[in-house]
Amino acid sequence: MPAALKAIFFDVGNTLLFPDRPYILGPLYERKLIPTIEQWHAIERKTKKEFDDILQHDGKADHSFWYLFYSHLLAELGVHDDALRDVLLNATRVSANWRDIRSGTRESLQRLGRRYPLAVISNADGKIANVLERCGIAGCFQAITDSGLVGYEKPHPAIFEAALRDMKVSPEQSLYVGDVYSVDYQGATRAGMQAMLFDASGAYRESGLPRVESLEELEKKI
Repeated sequence: MPAALKAIFFDVGNTLLFPDRPYILGPLYERKLIPTIEQWHAIERKTKKEFDDILQHDGKADHSFWYLFYSHLLAELGVHDDALRDVLLNATRVSANWRDIRSGTRESLQRLGRRYPLAVISNADGKIANVLERCGIAGCFQAITDSGLVGYEKPHPAIFEAALRDMKVSPEQSLYVGDVYSVDYQGATRAGMQAMLFDASGAYRESGLPRVESLEELEKKI
């Protein structure tokens, strides 16, 4: 990293916690439509590239990331049903439905926490601290900044600035780890922070950007 680190900040969704796919996709399962994890990741890679392109060229998106994601997923499955897309979208927006945690996550965070103070910055619904508590990792963090409480969403600099104030650390000595380039990486770097992409789906493998695919890999890189 270019400057000595004093703190690490994490995104939650698709970084620390992942969507409960069987629950969220329940309406698809009822139709005997069960996307594979390979299909899910392929749609995620496609959507990230599209969403990043929109934000970088227009500065804002007419639709959310997950609106685009489920539009692509349903098209892939040959389903044309806007009401179903909206049901899936609304279920994904509920932070409590992000409860799939990778094995070893808590242990990795504890090891990192012995080296650096850790914190969270998440675009959520004001309840992400409760979700982290139920998943057994809230205690790994010294501060949890939730857009639903702060009033600003990433990539707006205000949410990063609020988190930095809570941790009493300068941006240049802080690392932010998140999964979407235009929201997490650019948001953090524009706030003066160092940044690392958490790229479990491989959307940014050819980008040349700093990235990891697991917390264990992050431990080795910093």
